[in-house]
This record gives sequence, structure tokens and C-alpha cells, in this order.
Amino acid sequence: MTDTATTWVGPQPAMILIRPQMGENIGGAARAMWNFGLDRMRIVAPRDGWPNEKAVVMASGAGRLLDEAGLYDTTEDALADCNFVFATTARHRGLTKQVMTPERAMEHARALIAEGKKVGVMFGPERSGLENEDVARANAIISVPVNPEFASLNLAQCVLLTSYEWRRQTAEIVPQAVEMAKTEFAEAIEVQKLGDHFEQRLDDAGFFFPEAKAENMKTNLRNLWSRMPMTKADIQVFHGIMRQMVRWKTRND
Repeated sequence: MTDTATTWVGPQPAMILIRPQMGENIGGAARAMWNFGLDRMRIVAPRDGWPNEKAVVMASGAGRLLDEAGLYDTTEDALADCNFVFATTARHRGLTKQVMTPERAMEHARALIAEGKKVGVMFGPERSGLENEDVARANAIISVPVNPEFASLNLAQCVLLTSYEWRRQTAEIVPQAVEMAKTEFAEAIEVQKLGDHFEQRLDDAGFFFPEAKAENMKTNLRNLWSRMPMTKADIQVFHGIMRQMVRWKTRND
């Protein structure tokens, strides 16, 4: 049986759930996949049958992935068209294989897919994980660097980690940004005019004293403004503060 999922999200690895036990975890895995733009799910011999209403409820807005998931009887069938397969496991298996972190694995998956190859990632059942027979079919192992004293990951968690790393490898992600609240950063001339305004008002108030230190104090004040990544809204607030302080002084003289 082949996948029927749509392809608008582009070439990607298939997430293959081997003998999953709980519908909730299948739904959680679908939701985790769709969070990061993946929609190729394959399900092998689900314990509670298929379709599964609990999976649909847990998937929330990702129900389409369940509707279009490939359903297989055996691991062999699910992997038949794959050129490269990863197996996720936290346990040592006594098998000689490359072991990669999720980050490195998805970097490799991206390169393979760019060559036109089909990649699959196997996830084992919740209670025991993949059997050695399943892992033996894989070309490499994905191992999450978890706490060695508590290495067990929920199925959906493992799918989420892998999907996140795929997204990091294939999307333009800005590591840090400023969210502007209906404004934009101030231009240099606006910062300069703000400095002029403060300098004038502070000079009127006798702030720059003694006279021998006045120029250095003004330079330090200008330096303060230049260090601040101010927005146009910030500039208006500071101008408003100065104007209001002058009005207050006038009213109380």
C-alpha cells in the first residue's frame, strides 16, 4: 500500500510508526508532524485497529494526516520503497550501525532527499520500542541525547523532536528577531532631534554644571541615545515626557 498524502509541503521523509499501541499517541504524532510541515505518515499494524477515533481527537487540526496515512501489515512492506531508513532507539542493540543525533540525521536526510532518494524514519511501539529485527532493517540509528537514567520518550515526543530537526534543516529560520508592535525602528535623524530636545531642556534647567564638564556630559548623553535601539514610538514618548515636564514647571511657577 502506498501513501496518498498531498505533496505541497515538498519532498520529505516518511514518519513510520511501527505497531503503535495507543490511538492518542498516533494522533499526537500526527499533530507533532504537522506542526513542522510534515505530512507523510505510515502506520504498521496498529494494536487497536484502524481507523481510530482516539487518534482523530488527539490529532486536532492534523486529522488529514491520519486520513491520508499509509496503512501496512508489516515493517517490510512499509519500508519497501525507501532508499534509506533511520530507526529511532535509545537502547544499545548489539548491531554495528551509524548512530546519529536527530539534528545530524535530518541533515543527512535532507542531503539524501535532494539526491532524489526516499527516506523513512521508524518509531517503535510505546512500551518496548523497536524490535532488533526492525532495527536491523535500518541503515542508521537516531538516538536522542536524553538523561541516561530516564531514556524513555513518548512516541509523539520522539516524532516531534525529529520533525523539529527536519524543519530546522529545511526552513529559513531566523534565530532571533524583534516583534514590532505597530511601529518601526527610529531613523538616525529622529534620534538626533530627540537628543537636541533633551539637551535644550536640560540646559534650560541648569543640568550641565559645572560648565567645565558640560561638553563631556552632553557627549555621554548622546552616547546613551545611540546605544538604545529605539523605535519611532519610543521617540514620541520621550518627546512627550519632556514637553509635559516643561508644562508642569510652567503651571507651578
